[in-house]
Amino acid sequence: MRTRVAGLLMGLALGIGPAGAGVPDAVGTVKELSLAGAKAVASAAASEAKKNSAGGAIAIVDSGGHLLYLERLDGTFPAAAAVALEKARTAAVFRRDTRAFEDAIRNGRVALTAVGVMMPLQGGVPIVIDGAVVGAIGVSGALSAQQDEDIAKAGARTLE
Repeated sequence: MRTRVAGLLMGLALGIGPAGAGVPDAVGTVKELSLAGAKAVASAAASEAKKNSAGGAIAIVDSGGHLLYLERLDGTFPAAAAVALEKARTAAVFRRDTRAFEDAIRNGRVALTAVGVMMPLQGGVPIVIDGAVVGAIGVSGALSAQQDEDIAKAGARTLE
């Protein structure tokens, strides 16, 4: 009993619900990414960006790709916010890093460019808890595509 209560409290502190992440339990409860959890992910990502003197827009979405939180660091170009949101949305609904799509297109799978609901640019990473995707983070506007991804991964690791 004590372990179950401790796990529940830890989950609530991380901004997730009491059941398996994104998977209904016996009574239909689903673990979701809360606003507090989204802000914790964004804060970790912003810290990583600032540590490396990078700007960037940071978007956090739920498992369905719906915006929970957006932060645009000082000095970041305005369009980065829209790109970050689309990267996050893509990572959430396809349940994979957006780098996979960019790599596939670079390696000749150009038909993927016809998928209108996908942003095939590096920097979108699913947020996974207990093996299930509960949301995603997208970063755009850092100093490079690799840095977008590194910042996103630093944020996503916050709730592992």
